[in-house]
Amino acid sequence: MATKDAPVNDPMLDPRTGEFLVIGPGHTFKSVTEKVSRIVLTSHTPLGWFFGFLIASGFTGMLLVAVTWLFLKGVGIWAITIPVAWGFAIINFVWWIGIGHAGTLISAILLLFKQGWRNSINRFAEAMTIFAVICAGMFPLIHVGRPWLGYWLFPYPSTMNYWPQFRSPLLWDVFAVSTYATISVVFWYIGLIPDLGTMRDRAQSKFGQFTFGMLALGWRGSVRHWVRYETASILLAGLATPLVLSVHTVISFDFAVALLPGWHTTIFPPYFVAGAIYSGFAMVITLAIPIRKFYHLEDLITLRHIDNMGKVMLTTGLIVAYGYSTEVFMAWYSASRWEWFMMWNRMFGAIGWSYWVLITCNIALPQLMWIRKFRLHAGLMFLMSLIVNTGMWFERFVIVVTSLTRDYLPSSWGTYRATRWDYMTFAGTLGLFTFLFFLFVRFLPMIPMSELRLMLPQAKVRAEAEPLPEAGD
Repeated sequence: MATKDAPVNDPMLDPRTGEFLVIGPGHTFKSVTEKVSRIVLTSHTPLGWFFGFLIASGFTGMLLVAVTWLFLKGVGIWAITIPVAWGFAIINFVWWIGIGHAGTLISAILLLFKQGWRNSINRFAEAMTIFAVICAGMFPLIHVGRPWLGYWLFPYPSTMNYWPQFRSPLLWDVFAVSTYATISVVFWYIGLIPDLGTMRDRAQSKFGQFTFGMLALGWRGSVRHWVRYETASILLAGLATPLVLSVHTVISFDFAVALLPGWHTTIFPPYFVAGAIYSGFAMVITLAIPIRKFYHLEDLITLRHIDNMGKVMLTTGLIVAYGYSTEVFMAWYSASRWEWFMMWNRMFGAIGWSYWVLITCNIALPQLMWIRKFRLHAGLMFLMSLIVNTGMWFERFVIVVTSLTRDYLPSSWGTYRATRWDYMTFAGTLGLFTFLFFLFVRFLPMIPMSELRLMLPQAKVRAEAEPLPEAGD
């Protein structure tokens, strides 16, 4: 709905209804296809892309150096000691898995609820999910110290009688994350097929025609193809929807089934799921705003998308705030001196500053998103997305470190201080994520043309008069 503070002359504002448009005015089937496909099929890659890609490659190289040294020297180069046997590895694992949740929610749940505004952002949100899962899945593998023996963790018929402990939530993670990654990749690829057919038909080079043709799997845009495509999309969305709740619920069991103060709590499953969606949508905004600015896609990724994502962030942020308040209340209400000391130590202990960083980033500052003008300001929302993801990383840091450094027995108390290899590994995963995303936006259509064309005003009229548009229209 329009309000008094809405800009009257904004081209993304419908002058008749006062509501923000899903797609800019004046677009046709041909113009949408041309604008999106030109980014991939152009022979002149922007210098800005090369500059960003070079920086991302540098950080990825840092990751390779850190992981290589880890394999040579062992996990002792990390700050994992007694009692903090888990450090940055599990913190970063949970953080990256959380970031991947927004892609599944945008792709699956919003598709089932027929929310048309998802069409401009679901493609790169799905890609973000895959790249985040790649970064997350790397940590359990390298954390074991001997990744070449990682197959010991699988229930294969071993003559040495090594079997996984199926009552361990760490093993549940393997099945949850692998299922999540598989569904995400399949869903992403199925959604790409119509656009790959379009790219095949518009490519000028033989190599482009061959490559996109192979990936398009013979897509011709016939009615039969569209029916099967839509059926597959709905079925995959139905399979992926429970994963939004189940995956991070299983991740939370890594902590909730333990007996440590601060971990053994029933609030963790819904609290972790809400936090995952919170950080995931923040990352989508972090990616969407530079993309729309750099590639001049303001009429395809509109203010309505930023506004709606801000509302989702605000809602999930309030759920996270409820989780924080529940933890404090239950620590007091339980009358357990262990729980109460844990909470006091989180707030005022040796690393109490990290608790107040997460409260500021996850609860205090996001309340600005109640203001509509704030949500409609791309620069401020970009800054807020960075703040929220910083706060969500510190949330995992506080959960892991404060509970491990102060156990039941003072004789087992210790400290934790990350090493330069911890920081290099984390920064390297940021570089790997960005590296993969730069490749994605350069060589694949980052916005689903086939779905976006259905949002055009003439789409309904054309659908009544003609068959569905062929690939390449």
